[in-house]
Amino acid sequence: MAPALFLAPLPLCVCLLLASGFAQAGKLLVVPMDGSHWFTMRSVVEKLIHRGHEVVAVMPETSWQLGKASNFTVKTYSTSYTLKELNRDFKFFLDTQWKTPEQSLYGVAMGSSKAFFNITFSRCRSLFNDKKLVDFLKKSSFDAVFLDPFDVCGLVVAKYFSLPSVVFARVLFCHFLEEGAQCPSPLSYVPKLFLMSSDALTFVERVRNHLHYLEEYLFCPYFFKPALEIASEILQTPVTLSDLSSQVSIWLLRTDFVLDYPRPVMPNMIFIGGINCHQGKPLPKVRCVSFSTLRNTWPWMLKREIF
Repeated sequence: MAPALFLAPLPLCVCLLLASGFAQAGKLLVVPMDGSHWFTMRSVVEKLIHRGHEVVAVMPETSWQLGKASNFTVKTYSTSYTLKELNRDFKFFLDTQWKTPEQSLYGVAMGSSKAFFNITFSRCRSLFNDKKLVDFLKKSSFDAVFLDPFDVCGLVVAKYFSLPSVVFARVLFCHFLEEGAQCPSPLSYVPKLFLMSSDALTFVERVRNHLHYLEEYLFCPYFFKPALEIASEILQTPVTLSDLSSQVSIWLLRTDFVLDYPRPVMPNMIFIGGINCHQGKPLPKVRCVSFSTLRNTWPWMLKREIF
């Protein structure tokens, strides 16, 4: 009962954090993920800055989208790979997905596209190899870590500096969201991601659901093995992804029941809707065509098509 009582006020805390005038501005450490992940996270970071919060983001020097900021502090660290290597491995990963789009988790974990994920996971070692940056983060007295969990590094940073963490994600790969939040997810009623099952599972779909979970249970530890080896090296103690995800204070999930089927949630799991793409541009101006004009031109167009 104690954990439930402790977590109950957390959504209220988030609302107070985001509401200007109701909460004192805080100091936030941001550990983002490159690519499209950063588009959505940046919009939230900019909103927090607009409401008076101080933001410091740690980013790799070699990236696609990161580092292009003007209104908050960016601390960079060198990486063990070049942009050319990053582009090459990502292109190979994409080509593999187009050729076999329905491959299993085993295929993703065991395939040669694993090289791209190894590059992604290696960033955390590069971050902690920068002793000057680590010392700066220690002395900065941050109030919380705002992170994307995909590359695991944000979770490691939060645990290393013993800071509350706020996860910003669409989904969490494998079953670690449910384990980390201690949230029930009955396999007979909640379809697993990517299975394309209905919300009313048939017997066959329930069997597939259980088999898919078994596949996750067996191969997800192998997939995240490089990341966990780096995390254990940094934290100087063996850790699992469940250990890292169980310390999360708040889960901000970029989804909605319009996209996902209803399922049990915990008090610190907050659905914030579909903020899943870059800010849209205004629609171009279009010319309005009256019905009378259309009626006059339609016979001519029809005649032209016939002859």
